[in-house]
Amino acid sequence: MAGVRGKRRCSASSGSSPRLRPSRRIWGAGAGGPRAGVAARRRRRPRGRTSAPLRSAAQSPGPEIGAFAIMPDMMTCKTRLQPCRWVRTVGLIVAIGVMVGAPLRSQESLDPGRQGDPATVFRSGVTLVTTDVIVRDGSGVFVPDLTENDFRVYEDGQPQEVASLVLVHGGRVFNQLVPPPQAQEGIILPPTRAVNDTAGRIFVILVDDLHIETSKTPRARAVFEQLLDNLIHEGDLFGIVSTGPSSIRVDMTYDRSLIKSSADRLTGDGFNPTEMIRFLSPGPRGPSELSWRAHVAFKTMRDVVRNLERVQNRRKVVIYFSSGYDFNPFAHERIFGRSPIYEDMRNSGRWGSMFGQDQVAGLYEGIADPMMDPFERISRQGEVFSDADLAMEIAELTKAANRANASFYTVDPRGLVAGPDPDYNGPREAFNDFLFTTQNSLRSLAELTGGRAIVNRNDFDDAFREIDAETSDYYVVGY
Repeated sequence: MAGVRGKRRCSASSGSSPRLRPSRRIWGAGAGGPRAGVAARRRRRPRGRTSAPLRSAAQSPGPEIGAFAIMPDMMTCKTRLQPCRWVRTVGLIVAIGVMVGAPLRSQESLDPGRQGDPATVFRSGVTLVTTDVIVRDGSGVFVPDLTENDFRVYEDGQPQEVASLVLVHGGRVFNQLVPPPQAQEGIILPPTRAVNDTAGRIFVILVDDLHIETSKTPRARAVFEQLLDNLIHEGDLFGIVSTGPSSIRVDMTYDRSLIKSSADRLTGDGFNPTEMIRFLSPGPRGPSELSWRAHVAFKTMRDVVRNLERVQNRRKVVIYFSSGYDFNPFAHERIFGRSPIYEDMRNSGRWGSMFGQDQVAGLYEGIADPMMDPFERISRQGEVFSDADLAMEIAELTKAANRANASFYTVDPRGLVAGPDPDYNGPREAFNDFLFTTQNSLRSLAELTGGRAIVNRNDFDDAFREIDAETSDYYVVGY
């Protein structure tokens, strides 16, 4: 309809047929006219004729063409539609349609019920759990000829299917579940030998020199050098890292000569019992210096075992050189050791038998007993949680080691401890408690990861041979 131009003859109400001038030129919306909408040049109307009134689409429905509705008064001509009667009607209908259609579209976009729900995605996966198993007969000899049918794996009381079985015998790796290649008929070929890139064993040696007493440095170096003769062999991959001022860092290597050079740099930087009693500052949960040193050692070891997670189907061994951990050692002794007067008060009981109780008691008249001081007691309330904090940190470290399938073999360079050093002037019970706590922390690290604690013994060469036997022959079972 847009762009219609021509001469028309329409029937007049008086029956006459006047001759009209050429009617206006119409440009519809979007027809390429000079402006949007409808534009026209008005001409003079013939005499005796008036335009029909505009009607709404609801009052005068008619047929639709495209987006416009044709009204009845637009169909009075016999030949073509007369533009002078539908220009304003079309503009009105278009404006109403725009105003009514926009809210409807916005309502549809805001209606959440009409929008399509996102598709629900279900994800599933399979986790392969591997663990190492050492099988020995009644004589203690390793059994190397087992198959997957000889193993029964249960988790939470439910049987599990053995998915992988790797035998490590004498440091060599054999995959027990890989079938041999089928022999081809008519062709004789030499047997192929798979290239083994997993030969040897993996050792990580942690030197926790922050918890090795300075006076024990010569003994610690001698124990460290025994690794070269009894445990680390040719073809074994190992690395060394320290936690303190020894600054030992040896990346994973096969060069066994680096063990000797690392032993020469090992220097203990831990506190002895006398230094703990006299010089350590109190904290809310024990001496802050001791807890900080333990945090450094545990975080260092955690980062190391996390890197070992990338090694698959291998048993990772961590040789853990340390004298153990205690977050609150010599609790009562440190209270009296902070002041010479308090220390004299504690020893006054022995002097009373020599000089008389009344005379000795008069020397300390007016001095409050630190064990009964309420402020001292309040400041020491948090120390009861020191053992729980130590147990939690050991548990977190062992969890990381178990995820990496790494076993801790803790080595206490103090060896067999018969008693305290000569410079120790405290009660024997306090020293025994300290010794038990430190050795028990090393036992926990070893037992929770499937390793062994070399504590309270002097035969380190035999202990390293036992570790050598355990790490040379074993199975890695996956389910």
